[in-house]
Amino acid sequence: MRAVDIVEDAGFLPVESVNAGEAIEILESRSDIAQLSTGIQMTGSMDGLMLAHAVHRRWPKIKMCWFQALSPLRIWISLKIAAFPKPPEMKQMIGELRAMVSASVLKILVVVFCAGLCTFSGRLAAADPIADFYKGKQVTLVVGATAGGGYDLYARLVGRHIGRRLPGNPTVVVANMPGAGGNTSAAYVANVAAKDGTVIGAVQTGTLLDQLISPNAAQIKHDARTLNYIGSANSEVFTCLVDASLPIKSFADLFEQEIIFGSSGGTTRDMPVALKSILGARIKLIPGYGGTREIGMAIERKEVSGLCGMGWTSIQSQRPDWFEKKLVRVLVQESAVGDPALNRQGVPLSVSFAKNAEQRLMLELLYSQGVFTRPFIMAPEAPKERVTAMREAFVDALSDPQAHAEATKQKLVITIINGQDLQEMVRKIYTTPAATIEKLKRALASE
Repeated sequence: MRAVDIVEDAGFLPVESVNAGEAIEILESRSDIAQLSTGIQMTGSMDGLMLAHAVHRRWPKIKMCWFQALSPLRIWISLKIAAFPKPPEMKQMIGELRAMVSASVLKILVVVFCAGLCTFSGRLAAADPIADFYKGKQVTLVVGATAGGGYDLYARLVGRHIGRRLPGNPTVVVANMPGAGGNTSAAYVANVAAKDGTVIGAVQTGTLLDQLISPNAAQIKHDARTLNYIGSANSEVFTCLVDASLPIKSFADLFEQEIIFGSSGGTTRDMPVALKSILGARIKLIPGYGGTREIGMAIERKEVSGLCGMGWTSIQSQRPDWFEKKLVRVLVQESAVGDPALNRQGVPLSVSFAKNAEQRLMLELLYSQGVFTRPFIMAPEAPKERVTAMREAFVDALSDPQAHAEATKQKLVITIINGQDLQEMVRKIYTTPAATIEKLKRALASE
């Protein structure tokens, strides 16, 4: 087993280099490298001894370890290099690496391939059935929405990083499967796709609750209670917004004047329907759009007047120009607590318009899905050990500084909920009193 795989499993973030020259280029381009692991013999004009001297001279704070059977002891001492025999003993190496870097420093190291010296012998590295299974395989990440929308952006972010975090480093391929508010993809993962851990789903948040509260619950082909939850990448506050050129200035105006919203199913249907049937807002829905991206284009074409049930951070990432140019107006937050920024702007909460405790309870149940707005799932039959590995890889992938940098660039906000916690959240939601569930279901069936 390669040393780079072992140190990654131990919690380090390895950056691989094929020779000393490339290692120098990496160190010149990054300021977050804490350690260098290398051997002596390698391809290129610079061997490990020369690399060690160069790194010590230019980056004296970087710690180094060496894989070599007969390295000169005086060099180890003068350059303060930790040396390991060939092949290295796993526990000794990991312990030494951890001792070299304080807990407050990111454990990022450059690993230079060194003519077979940086591998573990079979007798020293224990067999890893998870790595053996995923090695050379392809993992398919099925997205329950169209390309370019919020669900797709988060799924592709996870897809770019989770393969490196899974033992065996499988290739990850993203495939879009929109339909039925995300329920088409959820049913595919649960009932049709391979059950061996090579298929995961990035589903819409409504797919976790639809069998509980949707008027079309009988048509749902998966059981959200039995799915294996990998985690959620984001929490959202859902909003209702309209074209700013319209005379609608506040949510209160919706009780006096009808407005047309586009819908792609899921939260973009259920939440405006709840505002209409529970609170009395005058809303007309135009269904059939592929996703929020398509609804956004319809707003720009003046085909519809607004959109309800889309997360605040997703709107900002997909349509920043709407707010820069003040093309839309946020009328209300479909949430029990709201987003801090929108709260400061004075955008009201829809629950504040509830006329009694029962109405508020129904809305709060509907809005509970805002806690886990980017859920990832595996089939109920997926082997437990592979579910556990996928959950760990999910958290590690979204904790990666590179993933955070990409998210920031795309204006995506990462809020990690691990798989175990998400599993428990779903379980608790399904213990809601039947009377409350039935009333909300009837309210959502009114459209």
